[in-house]
Amino acid sequence: MFSGSMVALVTPMREDGSLDSDCLNNLIEFHITNGTKAIVAVGTTGESATLTVKEHCAVISQVVSQVNGRISVIAGTGANSTREAIELTQYAKDLGVDAVLLVTPYYNRPTQEGLYLHYKAIAEAVDIPQILYNVPSRTACDLLPETVARLANIKNIIGIKEATGDLSRVTQIKALCGDTLELYTGEDANIVDFILAGGQGVISVTANVAPALVQAMCAAALVGDEQGARDINKQLALLNKALFVESNPIPVKWALAEMGLIPSGIRLPMTLLSEKYHQSVREALMAASLLN
Repeated sequence: MFSGSMVALVTPMREDGSLDSDCLNNLIEFHITNGTKAIVAVGTTGESATLTVKEHCAVISQVVSQVNGRISVIAGTGANSTREAIELTQYAKDLGVDAVLLVTPYYNRPTQEGLYLHYKAIAEAVDIPQILYNVPSRTACDLLPETVARLANIKNIIGIKEATGDLSRVTQIKALCGDTLELYTGEDANIVDFILAGGQGVISVTANVAPALVQAMCAAALVGDEQGARDINKQLALLNKALFVESNPIPVKWALAEMGLIPSGIRLPMTLLSEKYHQSVREALMAASLLN
């Protein structure tokens, strides 16, 4: 259903932490103009953990309205409560999103059987395409390939965002699932290798600031133009590193503010980028020709 560059969109905020709906609309237009294939709203990069449920739903609603069918919209609706995830997923479906992204339940540390039953319950409750999201560095919970294979048998579970950074997961999941599941990396540094190993694309942090470059790199890798993809990757290498010098989305929100695309607002417990990293992030933006 999805391929290429899908941006894990930031949620623009004013300096007081309130949501900036005008900037959100502008960011959406920025991505549509620059070839992004899908907007992923209110995921980790969108600060879902610090938005109220009302704000979470409002951002999804605004993204769907502004996009107006021009590209795909994927809504982050995961939670560490199965019932809450079902409610958010149903709400997103009612708004008209194309799919949902469901992070593994964090903090609870469920068993693999618990993970299977969690995702199965959501899939059976809400008939909408669903993407699993595995990011153990954030959740203390690893969705193993064998469990992914069990879930791939459920018709509306269509893909997985694999953010372990372990490229062997691509071959493991493909060996178990064949072509029944789409694979998207959540690690900007391994996009080219991930796609060449059989993945369909990326749900990207870097695409927030470099949408055209990330999509061009994905497009090259998807048609087997390894050299072309790697050439673009070299241009983005510093940026992929710089955007993770502190916890995401701290650096990428600072970078977007530096580019004049959003205000500097971010919510506690996230803080503004430490001053000692300003120059390295700025230099990475310049190396990618995104800042003069």
